[in-house]
Amino acid sequence: MTDPSFGVNRQGLEQALDLLEAREFPQASALPPRLAETGIGEKAALDLLAPLVFDGAARLDLPHAFAHMDPPTPWVSWATTLWNARLNQNLLHPASAPFARAAERQTMAWLAPYFGMEGGHMTPGSTLANLTALWAARDATGARRIIASEAAHLSIAKAAKILGLTFEAVPADNLQRMDVAKLPKNLSDVILVLTAGTTSAGAIDSLSLCGRAAWTHVDAAWAGPLVFSQTHAALLAGMEHADSIAVSAHKWLFQPKESALIFFRDEKRAHDAISFGGNYLAAPNIGVLGSHGAVAIPLLATLLAWGRTGLAERIDRCMAAAQKLADSLSANSNWQLFAAPETGVVLFRPAHGDCGSVFARLPDGLASTTRIGTETWLRCVAANPDVDIAAVTDAILKAA
Repeated sequence: MTDPSFGVNRQGLEQALDLLEAREFPQASALPPRLAETGIGEKAALDLLAPLVFDGAARLDLPHAFAHMDPPTPWVSWATTLWNARLNQNLLHPASAPFARAAERQTMAWLAPYFGMEGGHMTPGSTLANLTALWAARDATGARRIIASEAAHLSIAKAAKILGLTFEAVPADNLQRMDVAKLPKNLSDVILVLTAGTTSAGAIDSLSLCGRAAWTHVDAAWAGPLVFSQTHAALLAGMEHADSIAVSAHKWLFQPKESALIFFRDEKRAHDAISFGGNYLAAPNIGVLGSHGAVAIPLLATLLAWGRTGLAERIDRCMAAAQKLADSLSANSNWQLFAAPETGVVLFRPAHGDCGSVFARLPDGLASTTRIGTETWLRCVAANPDVDIAAVTDAILKAA
């Protein structure tokens, strides 16, 4: 007898699609406090969960969604994610996932040259991409010190702790870039980490430093995809001289979580340093992950659908929206702008009064808050290409 739960149920999938498209749901029912002896069935489970899932989540595609580095995702990525769930491929085993492995190799081969890199592989996020790069750096060079800006992502200090390396934070300047004057003169025994798009301010460290240390890693989780834009790629000039680069595909490549890329200038050198074998493995296991899924396929589909120009157009739209918001705020004496947005991150605060009361008056999902030094700032991040920037600006100005 065939178990229908493992077959294609067109009615059930159409029900899921109807729920995905729904704008309003009945009042959500609470989940049972313990696992029931008898299940309620798949269709009832979808009806129970839909109000909880959709009403209990930030809608990143709404016109005023401008708060975080989390974008809406294209529908082609939803469809291919569904395919992935159906097939449940494990890229650890070449025999079970031949195309999924080829898809990742092809995706990396397409993207790496834009960053001046030779190749690499995918990880579930840039925290793991950064860890992977610093692991490769340690074992390929023997360096035991990591130096990064105080504005670097917390994953750098976390990776140093995991890897047993010394972590040194140098001060950031008034724009949140690494203060180059505070670096040691001799970097020959150092793994230098530069950030292209700091989390709080979107700042880019001086990429002219690439190549001066034993190993240079660029955490370009946020701003890395600017390389695809002919308008903005120059912001990342010099990054091609790094030894490794991390990019979050689930940021400005508009992918579902969990999707990121780690690139290496010398792929063989890096992968040799972080590869393991096993009696049951037909190919070496590279990097931190063991079993992992076919996350390259939604990215591959998006790149096929859009091409470089389609991707760049959406990134450029985001950058233009951030600039429009910054221009409006800088022209209004009621607001203080932190700096001109470099990579689509707009930091601002009321000229009089506190950020907390203004933030409470803004629609959910329009802004977030961050602290730089002792000061709190409101933060808008241009991750939504379809943001209604006029509506966002109007809401902010009214909240003053």
